[in-house]
Amino acid sequence: MRIAITGSIATDHLMTFPGRFGDQLVADQLHRVSLSFLVDDLQVRRGGCAANISFGMGCLGLSPILVGAVGADFADYRSWLERHGVDCASVHVSETFHTARFLCTTDEEHNQIASFYTGAMAEARLIELQPIADRVGGLDLVLVSPNDPDAMLRHTDEARQRGIPFAADPSQQLARMPGEDIRQLVDGAAYLFGNDYEKGLIEQKTGWSDEEVLGRVGVRVTTLGPKGVVIDRKGEPSLHIPSAPELGKADPTGVGDAFRSGFLAGLAWGLSLERCGQIGNLTATHVLERVGGQEYELRQRVFLERFSAAYGAEAAAEVAQNVRCHYA
Repeated sequence: MRIAITGSIATDHLMTFPGRFGDQLVADQLHRVSLSFLVDDLQVRRGGCAANISFGMGCLGLSPILVGAVGADFADYRSWLERHGVDCASVHVSETFHTARFLCTTDEEHNQIASFYTGAMAEARLIELQPIADRVGGLDLVLVSPNDPDAMLRHTDEARQRGIPFAADPSQQLARMPGEDIRQLVDGAAYLFGNDYEKGLIEQKTGWSDEEVLGRVGVRVTTLGPKGVVIDRKGEPSLHIPSAPELGKADPTGVGDAFRSGFLAGLAWGLSLERCGQIGNLTATHVLERVGGQEYELRQRVFLERFSAAYGAEAAAEVAQNVRCHYA
């Protein structure tokens, strides 16, 4: 199954605040917030939604096709991704801008305040999907993840016009995009990804009820943080999959991307939605245990042992027939 992952490619600047953001807010002054946080550390990591998702899929043994825009400073990052199985031949390199930057501060309760500089990402709107499909022999699915908004709309429209199944993952761009654009991104998607907050935001900004959204997409996948994930289809009972136990919590950045990596891997292997959700949950847990969206390792034996402990030996045996983790 040939899956193209469109979206952001960025460098993450991750900081930790040893307190609670909520304790610093004055209730009757929220209309004019002006705060500065003294942080404990700064870690610079590879990131971006599309790159994180592609990295995770590569670590599981697939060869995802990364589609996005970067600056000339991408050479080392490209090498890293290609070493982990990612096809980077369709990444557009800007002659003007640097690769995008994500700046995020996380408090002790894993709440986050972040900002994002688009940089070269603005040129993602120049990318056409058809030449990519021609290069790889056709596309079976295109994931439209957070990116330059015009690029997201363009990729969605082209996939729809060319009859390529697409998955909608507007997540971080929901706050910025108007309801009309969100409706355009969601309508007709084979899969719709989001967390529980984003689920409500989609419904609020589009004016569609939960039932109406389900009538316009094939499968709706809603992550619930430590409570796992819910998968919905029109006319079918909801499927709830509990999270996989973590060994510890380091940083939540990239956890949602890793879930998508595992879920899409399961789809590529033709597994059930339940298995897709389980693989997604365990991949996400690996990210939660490390700082940064691509600092984890997936080892075949350990991954299957943890999968069996979380979801049972029968489920692990089914997954073992397909997963080929990057490390033994």
